[in-house]
Amino acid sequence: MAVSDQIEILVEAPIESLGYMLVGVEYIKNGRDTVLRIYIDAEQGISIEDCERVSHQVSGILEVEDPISSAYSLEVSSPGFDRPLFKQRDFERFIGAEAKIAMKLPVQGRRNFKGQLHGFIDGNIVIDVDGELYDLPLTKLAKARLVA
Repeated sequence: MAVSDQIEILVEAPIESLGYMLVGVEYIKNGRDTVLRIYIDAEQGISIEDCERVSHQVSGILEVEDPISSAYSLEVSSPGFDRPLFKQRDFERFIGAEAKIAMKLPVQGRRNFKGQLHGFIDGNIVIDVDGELYDLPLTKLAKARLVA
């Protein structure tokens, strides 16, 4: 199981108990630097104070559970205008929106897609790129964001 998935399991319920929705978790290793980024959202939007509140709660959980053995920086953030997309619910919620998607492995000879989201069917993200529909397996997703 990926580190980001393990952390999501640990922090989702506590974040929701504070009144926020966990949008997703990114675990990024870049050489010696490691960043754990947690995206949260709420109906009224997210303030700096909200991020601080969640950061404090999550830090305590991660300190006790210790899922990451090396040093890392914790960032808690709102998803912003170029919102990252992680789960089936995200691709269903934003049907009709423009998105940029990068795949881990090529699909029909390409890894990068930019177009209009058409939904989520049988484990696949459906995106229209210049009039052509692509079915992209969520399990092979590297990164996806709305286009601001």
